Amino acid sequence: MTQYQLLALNIDGTLLRSNGRLQPSTKEAIEYVKNKGIYITLVTNRHFQSAKKLAKALKLDSLLVSHGGAFISDNLDNPFYEKRISEEMTFNLVQVLENFKCNIRIVQERFSIGNKTKVASNLLSKSILNTSDSMFYPVQFVDSLGDALRDEPVTALKIDVHFTTDEEKEDASQIISEAFEGIDVHVKSKKIEIVKRGVSKENGLRVLTNHLKIPMDKTVAIGDGEDDIEMIISAGLGVAMWNAPFEVKRVADWVTRSNNEQGVAYMIKEHFRKQQREEFLRKIKN
Repeated sequence: MTQYQLLALNIDGTLLRSNGRLQPSTKEAIEYVKNKGIYITLVTNRHFQSAKKLAKALKLDSLLVSHGGAFISDNLDNPFYEKRISEEMTFNLVQVLENFKCNIRIVQERFSIGNKTKVASNLLSKSILNTSDSMFYPVQFVDSLGDALRDEPVTALKIDVHFTTDEEKEDASQIISEAFEGIDVHVKSKKIEIVKRGVSKENGLRVLTNHLKIPMDKTVAIGDGEDDIEMIISAGLGVAMWNAPFEVKRVADWVTRSNNEQGVAYMIKEHFRKQQREEFLRKIKN
């Protein structure tokens, strides 16, 4: 039986229910596996402060892989790892994007800044604004993002761009991919994400496991989104939630219950109940 040493958990659609709440059974399961000496981390597209808030609720003080793998840390001020788009490239990208009818959001670990609404407000409310974050993660909107960056340049961990039409999205994606080096453009429904080349949840998890000297085949990764696929494939035990798309479930070693049916708690109890702490196993061998 493989003795797993690290558990990596996606947040939305995995740890949390569809209503955004954390089930008591999930908290108990996390405590259960932590008591077995297993390192637990969160691997998420959320900004660091949001991930840290959930980590505190779970009583985790570990390094967290946030911003889709671009920012790894256990505190806001001294990141262990960060991969940013430079000030100059962020400005140049915005200059190109402002020629399209789109909403541009520059995401950092401390704040977000974007141009004022040009696309449907329901898209913004679902994908950009989160009122529960506003107390500790300021979201600012300006008339001209290019003018704002000219006055106060910033780097970006990620740039989210929301479009009203697929045609504009495809055109912008192609132009940016051809004109800029050193970035990756991820095309999604109604939006694109621009990150520094090589940023992904899987690569972020690899950076963490290398730092902790834990082999990837000794890790368990649980997720539900298409951006979790590479992480699920690379882990020693890749787990998909029942609510995940078929493409995610197809590559997983194991499919657990949905996020609304205590899927994480069920998986943990099933797979970790027979695993003992490393110290206990060493005593037996001696």
